[in-house]
Parts: sequence; structure tokens; C-alpha cells
Amino acid sequence: GTLIVVAARAEAIITRQHETNLELAAQAASAEAENQNKSQFLANISHELRTPLNAIIGFSEMIKNETYGELPNQHYRDYIRDIHQSSVHLLSLINDILDYSKAEAGKLDLNLDEADITKIILSSLRLVQPRAEQAQVELIEEVPKEHYVMKTDAKKLKQVMLNLLSNAVKFTPPGGTVKVTMWINVIDNSLSIEVRDTGIGIAPKDISRALAPFGQVDNALSRKYEGTGLGLPLTKKFVELLGGTFSITSEEGVGTTVTFTLPRESVAEAA
Repeated sequence: GTLIVVAARAEAIITRQHETNLELAAQAASAEAENQNKSQFLANISHELRTPLNAIIGFSEMIKNETYGELPNQHYRDYIRDIHQSSVHLLSLINDILDYSKAEAGKLDLNLDEADITKIILSSLRLVQPRAEQAQVELIEEVPKEHYVMKTDAKKLKQVMLNLLSNAVKFTPPGGTVKVTMWINVIDNSLSIEVRDTGIGIAPKDISRALAPFGQVDNALSRKYEGTGLGLPLTKKFVELLGGTFSITSEEGVGTTVTFTLPRESVAEAA
């Protein structure tokens, strides 16, 4: 008789477990659907925001350049410059959100082609140079002299580099350095790029938060630096989209090192 009781109890437990699993699966599915809806909503709204913003940028640029005649007052010149700068900054934030929601919804297209990686790194460094000079941060590059060419999405890789470099410059105090190193892994011919700064760093417990969308590490410092907080999550998404891996190590007050590795043969091509 005991056996029957034990069997019945076991069956009840299994049934209950099965029901719980179904419930969890249903919850996960609804959360996933909600997430998709959110991404779609973000994509739509970002798109809508860009239209009026483009007009603001275009017309403020014409006024700033005094296309149709001189501005009567110095104050107006300062104001229009500020309006123009703010609208350009706003557009970059909206683009971040749009890219992220597209990436979330799996709608980011890859344009794979032979790309000169060395050239991409050097031109990214050139673009960030004025900002680094302004912040009194020294940019150091250790990139092999011979150019490395591989199949990847050049535009996305450049965006990854620019995101990492401008982030590093932004969070590094005057007198600090941002160093870019690139090397080829002999074993599988993959490519690694490292961006190491001597900046404010992130506490180890906050790293996962910094990599979560909209989870910008919230402290007095991050509020001082404007942005969506999507820079790192978006960069990680792009690297993974290119078939690569992305890792970050950091120590508060010492600096942050981001390393990403891209396969020699892009995943999309292999697939």
C-alpha cells in the first residue's frame, strides 16, 4: 500500500512541476512579446522624432552659418550655436535608441565585405583626437604596421570603435591615457582589439549593469556625463552580431579595459 501512496505523491509532484513549467513558459513568452512590443514602440517613436529634428538641425545650421544675412546680435549667435549643438546631440541619442531597438528586434542588417581593419581603427582614432585633446587625454595606438583585411561590416565595426574610444575619453580625467591595441590570435587567426583607459573605472558589481540596456550605472559621475547609457550594450550587441565576443574588466579609480574578438571568417558567412 505504501508504494501506491509514494507513487501517487510522486505523480502529484511531477504534475505540479509540469504545471509550474507551463506557467513559467507562458510568462516567458508574454515577457518576450512585451519586449518585442517595446522594441517596436521605441523604433517607431525614434523614427517619428527624427523628422522634426532634421528640420531643427537643418534650419539652425543655416542660421548659424548666416546663410541669408548676418545675425544682428552676438547673443543670437551663441544661442543658435547651442541650439544646433543640442539638436545634433539629441539626434545621436535617438539614433542609439533606434539602433538598439532594431538590434533587439533582430532587424539590424549586416553588410559584409572585405574591410581594412587597421584603417578603420586609425580613422576612428583620428575622429576622436580633437575630443581627446580637449579632455587632455592622450591617445596611444599599438596597431601592427601591416594592414589586416577581413570580411566584416565596416560601418558597424567603426561604430564599435568610436563608441569605445569616446566612452574611454569621456570617463578618463585630464592627464590620463586611452590605449588601443590590436593583435592576431595565432591559433585561429581571429582578431582581437583592446581599448584600455586610465579612467574612473566601474565597480566589478556594476559591470553587468553597465552592459544592460537602459541600466546606466547610476552615480553622481554618470549623471555628470550625458548619454543614453546605451553605448556599451549597443557596442556589445554589434560585436556579437559580427560573430565576435566582448569582455570588459574594470577597477574603480584605475581604469577600464574592453576587449573584443572577431572571427577571421564572419559567422554570417559560415552560416
